Amino acid sequence: MRRALGAGLALVVLAAACGGTGQVSTPSASAGGTLAPPPAVHLEVSYSNVIGDELPLWATKEGGFFDKNGLDVNLSNIASAQGVPAVIAGQVTFAQVGGSEVLSANAGGADLVVVAQLAGVYPFVLEVAADIKTVADLKGKKIGVSTVGSSSDIATRVALKKMGLDPEKDVSILAVGSAANRVAALFAGSIQGGVSQPPDSLDLEAKGFHVLYDLASQKLPSANTSVAVRRSYIAQNKDVVQRYVDSIVLGIKKLKSDKAFGISVLKKYFNSTDDAKMGVTYDFYALSVAPVQPFAKLEMYTDSQVTLGATNAAVKSYDLSKMLDSTFVQSSIDRNLDKN
Repeated sequence: MRRALGAGLALVVLAAACGGTGQVSTPSASAGGTLAPPPAVHLEVSYSNVIGDELPLWATKEGGFFDKNGLDVNLSNIASAQGVPAVIAGQVTFAQVGGSEVLSANAGGADLVVVAQLAGVYPFVLEVAADIKTVADLKGKKIGVSTVGSSSDIATRVALKKMGLDPEKDVSILAVGSAANRVAALFAGSIQGGVSQPPDSLDLEAKGFHVLYDLASQKLPSANTSVAVRRSYIAQNKDVVQRYVDSIVLGIKKLKSDKAFGISVLKKYFNSTDDAKMGVTYDFYALSVAPVQPFAKLEMYTDSQVTLGATNAAVKSYDLSKMLDSTFVQSSIDRNLDKN
C-alpha cells in the first residue's frame, strides 16, 4: 500500500514539474480506465498569531490550493514560543513562526529548515500614547513585546535604535504576550508603546494613540514570518514539502490579484464585518508586505542574529545558511507558478 501511494504521489509531482503552467495535475486516464488520485496527505500546520503576516497562509487555505495539491491541511493558531517546540516535536509538520525563534532553536541544537518566508520585511509601526510627542518623551517609558527574542522584540529594538535610543537603557521592554495582549496593555496604560500593524493600529489610533516611528515604510529585511519544517521530514517527504510551497506561491498569486477575495479571508480570520478596516489591512499586507516570490534570504536574519547574538554566543556564531533552503521556492518559480 505504501509503495502504491508513493508511486501515485510521484506521478502527481512529475506531472506538475513538467507542465510548467501552474496547473495542478492529476493522474491521466489509461486504456484500463481512469486512475484515481491518491489520498490527500494530512498535515497539521500552525501559525503564530492572528495578524496580517499570516494572510498568505490563510489565502492558500481558503483558496483551496492545498486541496488542489493533494494536501489535507488543518490550521491551528499556536504562538511562536510554542509553535517552534511543536514543529521540533513533530506535533505540527509546518510552522509559520518568527525567524528569530527558529534561529534561537537551531543555535540551541534543533535542526529546523526555513523553506519560505511569508513576511520578509518589518510590518510594524511603533504606536505610542497621546502624551508622547517626541522621541525624547519615550525615554523611561514601558514598551510591550510578545516575548523576549520574538519578532516583535527584534522589531522594537531596531526601531528604538533607528530613533537614537538605547533599548537597554532608555526604555523598559516588557513581555506581554500576543499582539492582542499588547493592544490591551496599551489601552490599559500598563505600557506606553508597542509595535503594531493593521487592523490593530487602526483601533489604537481611533483611541488617541499615534505612530512615533514607521518601520514598515522602510522595507527593511526581516525574518518576521518563516515557514519552518524539520530537516528529517524534508529528507523523507520532499515531494510533500514541494507541494506545500507550490500551494503557498499559488495562494500569494491569488491574494495579490483578487482584493475582494483577500478581504473576505481577512474578515473570516479576524472575525470582522468591517470592510473598510479589512481593506486597509489588505492593502498593507497583500500589496506591501507579502512577497511575490517568498524566498527566505540571509539578510532577513541579520538583525535577529546581531540582537540575540549580543547575549548568546551560539546564536552569534551560527551559520545562517544551514537553516535556509530556497530550492522549493525556486522550483515553484521555475515552473512559473508565481505568474499571472
